[in-house]
Amino acid sequence: MAYTTVDNPELYFQNKLYTGDGSASKAITFDGEENMQPDWVWVKSRNTADYDHQATDSVRGVQKTLKINTDGAEDSNPGAGGIGSFNTNGFTIAEGSINNTNMNNSGTTYVAWNWKAGTSFTNDASSTGIGTIDSTGSASTTAGFSIVSFTGTGSNGTIKHGLSTALNAIVIRRRDSGNDWRVGGTGLTSFVKHLNLNSSASESDLAAAFNSTAPTSSVFSVGTSASTNASSGTFIALCFHNVQGYSKFGKYTGNEDASDPTYIYTGFRPSFVMVKKLTGSTDSWFLHDNRRDGFNTDNEYMRPNEASVEGSGVNRLNIFSNGFNVPTTDKSHNADGVPYIYWAFAESPFVNSSGVPTNAR
Repeated sequence: MAYTTVDNPELYFQNKLYTGDGSASKAITFDGEENMQPDWVWVKSRNTADYDHQATDSVRGVQKTLKINTDGAEDSNPGAGGIGSFNTNGFTIAEGSINNTNMNNSGTTYVAWNWKAGTSFTNDASSTGIGTIDSTGSASTTAGFSIVSFTGTGSNGTIKHGLSTALNAIVIRRRDSGNDWRVGGTGLTSFVKHLNLNSSASESDLAAAFNSTAPTSSVFSVGTSASTNASSGTFIALCFHNVQGYSKFGKYTGNEDASDPTYIYTGFRPSFVMVKKLTGSTDSWFLHDNRRDGFNTDNEYMRPNEASVEGSGVNRLNIFSNGFNVPTTDKSHNADGVPYIYWAFAESPFVNSSGVPTNAR
């Protein structure tokens, strides 16, 4: 069996740090050795709590933003600015009010997390026999990632996700009305359960979100919840499955031991790790990456469900050549006996397709 099918993760995922300048149009160019035209861009200011997490994708189109830490409807006003174009190796921030606040305020530092999907598809369910609800999207079967747009029916249904393997994680967000970011995945207890990306709440029952049904290799299911399938409502879904050496969506159990913490094997050196406490008392989502301040002894975090600034002066996650650990006793990452889900994307595979191992850093 191959060690990985993705020797260079930079073709499908890159992090980018930049400082805003308040200009009318600011081009952001990625730092990797490979060019990558993103299809999903997530931007957050690092040093101010005034600005929300901003998400834009190529399926919905430019200058259409959703705020990850809130339940507000999509902002599709071109005069508000936002992402103006997806470029061959980055993106451009367009002129407008969002340009001068959430994404490009002068002197504000930002982080952008960027994913590539890339192959467009349109599915007429009645013609193809795939699913029961029509969809359009962009998918990469290599990277195990797709972005899917659909209009809700209000009735239980299935939707083509554009990939060839059953999903390990899915996020659905209503666009035309305020609603939560519904999260389902194999790390949760079942597809009766869900999390909200914009909330610190623990997993809870909502059978109507995903119709209590796990995804197949071709479709995912939605129920009658207004948050995932309101009649005539417009929706965007982010779909992921594990790709050996590139991405991993899983679950671990904390041990509350900072000196000998829980170790999570991913099969690659992560460039992005997001962790969420699954049960018990509430706690935020925590997002770490390989670009922002510190490494291992000072690996800073962002909280996707908050507009808060970057964490500082603490270390709750260490990155290694084949995974990560959580050297803390804090309940955010490592409470004893408590389950956590994680999402991780690679900087480099532990062993490439030629059998050559990576370095720890």
